Amino acid sequence: MIVSCGEALIDFVPMAGGAGESGYRPLVGGSPLNVAVAVARLDRSAGFLARLSTDLFGDMIVDHMAANGVDTRHVRRADQPTTLAFVSLAEGEEPQYAFFAENSADRNLAPGDIAADLGDDVTCLHFGSFSLAIEPSGSTLGGLMASEHGRRVIALDPNIRPTLIPDKAAFTRRLEGWLPLVDIVKVSRADLDWLYPGEDWRAIAARWREAGPALVVVTLGADGAHALGGFGETAVAGRPVEVVDTVGAGDTFHAGLLAALDEAGLLTPARLHETTAEAAAAALDWGVRASALTCARAGADPPERAAVAALSD
Repeated sequence: MIVSCGEALIDFVPMAGGAGESGYRPLVGGSPLNVAVAVARLDRSAGFLARLSTDLFGDMIVDHMAANGVDTRHVRRADQPTTLAFVSLAEGEEPQYAFFAENSADRNLAPGDIAADLGDDVTCLHFGSFSLAIEPSGSTLGGLMASEHGRRVIALDPNIRPTLIPDKAAFTRRLEGWLPLVDIVKVSRADLDWLYPGEDWRAIAARWREAGPALVVVTLGADGAHALGGFGETAVAGRPVEVVDTVGAGDTFHAGLLAALDEAGLLTPARLHETTAEAAAAALDWGVRASALTCARAGADPPERAAVAALSD
């Protein structure tokens, strides 16, 4: 089972109204939860680890997981509120978010919320996004990475949210400190540009690979994706698609990558180091296909496996 760890929230996405009016519609979201839902829709076993609210939004999130077949055994409920995010979508730009997370349930994830034994069926733990950048969830999840390193695959997608990072230098040092604990790191070119302005993304990826991960993947938007591993380097092109929005695209790519590696029997700490360039390229392409289909839909609405398989070459 691939278990995603971190925030689950409600995205308020802009919608066009009649007579010149506009408003927002609430959609279940949160980068780690998007990954879990996408993995499940790609027919791989998926779970979620988090602290969620008992409020009406928390119930929406739990119902969404149940409807998509995401295992909730590692979800804890609390009476703190659900994190809310308002999304701004400008054509040709990355989505922008305004978060309301003060004293929220997911932000307050504590070591006591996590089972001492996650179970032998958990083969991969995925970490990502702003739950790593705020406290106390950041320290809790960092501790889980350290305790589970070597026991199962640790996957990381920083998925930077600048408005929630008060000290960029401190966050960058912390992120770099996690790299030796990670087996797979997926990062967007936009994230690398924010972390290391003016530096070549290829040089950064090579430096990150030397820090320990078996696989470093950089997503390049419409230009596809690039991977570094024991095989050297490989890349795949993007897929042309009529873009509705890019919400959840990176999460779906990451889910597609993990699902493809899992299906190929490579999602173990040892097997990842044996991954060939051909296998890595196939996993990248599966992620690109899934991500392209998500971009053709409104909001974070990842595709089913059959739709990804049917996408023509």
